Amino acid sequence: MFQVTRIGDKRIDVDFSGKLDSNDMRFALDELMLKSEGISHGQMLYRIGDFDMPTLGAVGVELSRIPELFRFVRRFDRCAVVAGKEWVRRASEIEGIMIPGLTIKAFDLHEVEQAHQWLEARS
Repeated sequence: MFQVTRIGDKRIDVDFSGKLDSNDMRFALDELMLKSEGISHGQMLYRIGDFDMPTLGAVGVELSRIPELFRFVRRFDRCAVVAGKEWVRRASEIEGIMIPGLTIKAFDLHEVEQAHQWLEARS
């Protein structure tokens, strides 16, 4: 499952679980691009449930759209990742270090309210 919800002018919420194949990845990326249109200095709440690694075809789709993904990421200043697995939270924060202009902070499943508060806080 991959669902993107636009919350006002500055935020999207993303819910992801399960497995992505190439068709799912195309749909997911299209949704991200469409729902984030017009956002600048935005926030993203990313909730990650149980998932399997994407298929090789899904990775190929993602790699083919790297320039579009860079434009997407530049729309956001903050991303809160809510996940139950420690390795997912750590990987998310490491990814944030490597993406200039985007701060990623990870939260455990029971910290959803803290994630919302962090997104809304002005640094």
